[in-house]
Amino acid sequence: MAQSVGIKDVARAAGVSVGTVSNVINRPDTVASETRARVLSAIDRLGYVRSESARQLRAGRSRIMGLLVLDMGNPFFVDVARGAERAAREAGLGVMVCNSAQSAGEEAEYLSLFAEQRVRGVLLTPADATGRNIRTFRRHGIPFVLVDRVAEGTTECSVSVDDVAGGALAVRHLVDAGHRSIAYVSGPPGLNQVRDRRTGALNALAEAGLGPDSLRELPTERLDVAAGRDAGARLLGLADRPTAVFCANDLLALGVLQAVFAAGVSVPDDLAIVGYDDIEFAAAAAVPLTSVRQPAVTMGAMAAELLLEETEAETAPAAHEHRRVVLQPELVVRSSSLSAR
Repeated sequence: MAQSVGIKDVARAAGVSVGTVSNVINRPDTVASETRARVLSAIDRLGYVRSESARQLRAGRSRIMGLLVLDMGNPFFVDVARGAERAAREAGLGVMVCNSAQSAGEEAEYLSLFAEQRVRGVLLTPADATGRNIRTFRRHGIPFVLVDRVAEGTTECSVSVDDVAGGALAVRHLVDAGHRSIAYVSGPPGLNQVRDRRTGALNALAEAGLGPDSLRELPTERLDVAAGRDAGARLLGLADRPTAVFCANDLLALGVLQAVFAAGVSVPDDLAIVGYDDIEFAAAAAVPLTSVRQPAVTMGAMAAELLLEETEAETAPAAHEHRRVVLQPELVVRSSSLSAR
């Protein structure tokens, strides 16, 4: 294996000191033109590439921002990453994107990696419902911003969507369409987003004079299409099957749609379906999916901007004030819920 070329090799080849090579790289105007040309020729000849990570560690300022999300297989989080990457790039930074796969253990490992790499800061959608991982990571003194979660019990910044309002939008729409028995395909109960969307659904039912028994919850272990198909099979097996289903995200809704289609159930005539997130695939489904839209790109960009603001204020902490930003969702109505009852 070829050895990497270091700054000492360049200095030796150019017949100058290591300090002169460093000046050519970082402060070229301070070096005589003839010497500078000799050093640049040696750099080119040897193929020297400076160690950016070493430079950052010496300067104490990384140019990398960490982003840890629940599921990069979900287009919602891809859009969050797009927004964060755009804001980071405008500030001259890169983004290291990691996927916890909804696992508290994997989340802990990635947070440890971020600490080892001394990233500038971290954007985090927590998988650990206990908050233990956050408490451990906080000891490293690396700034972080919570994404798609309200910062309950923490002092850090957060950017989220009002999921209680979003759940209410979905179920209010179904109630207004005449549905009185609704299933909620909810996902892992430990996730705040899942609980908040259920709270909103119950609020909408209460507004209509309907009790909590009008909502049949079908929990799933994951928030993906396969879990949605499983929930759809369970839904079809109910003796008193609800006439509508609200899903905690669009991937679950697409899975439910697949399951009921395979069983010959008509959507929306026999079963109305509403999802959450409004990912790109929602509009492209076999029956275009009604969904609660989250401004995912905006969420990622705002979170990155808050993190940049905090890290720029590290030398003057009073210049940064932690903020909790809550964005509003929007209902996008499509064919999957439009039958008249």
